[in-house]
Amino acid sequence: MKAAASAIAVTRGFDGGKKVNGRKRHIVVDTLGLLLVVVVTAASVTDREAGRTLLARLRERHWRITLVWADGGYTGRLVDLARDVLRIALSVVRRSDDTTGFTVRQGDGWSSGRWRG
Repeated sequence: MKAAASAIAVTRGFDGGKKVNGRKRHIVVDTLGLLLVVVVTAASVTDREAGRTLLARLRERHWRITLVWADGGYTGRLVDLARDVLRIALSVVRRSDDTTGFTVRQGDGWSSGRWRG
């Protein structure tokens, strides 16, 4: 989200991918859409960096959660950290290249609302 020019400089950053000077909101919701954890960072902080803090807070507050679906920005070593250190299965759900805008995607491992893994 864009930040006002009057916002404190350390709380803002430039996201080169989206060409926005502002902040990013990283959120975790449950399957009903209820808010569980929020982390707000400068836009210059990568999703992977913020994801470490986000998942650590999730583990502290909601220790029973063992599966998290995330978009393509939360990949790489974060998946290994989630599995090995936090004991969370981080499943990255990718959209196809021809998709534009927001679309609801079904996460890996779900069929008729039941986990198959």
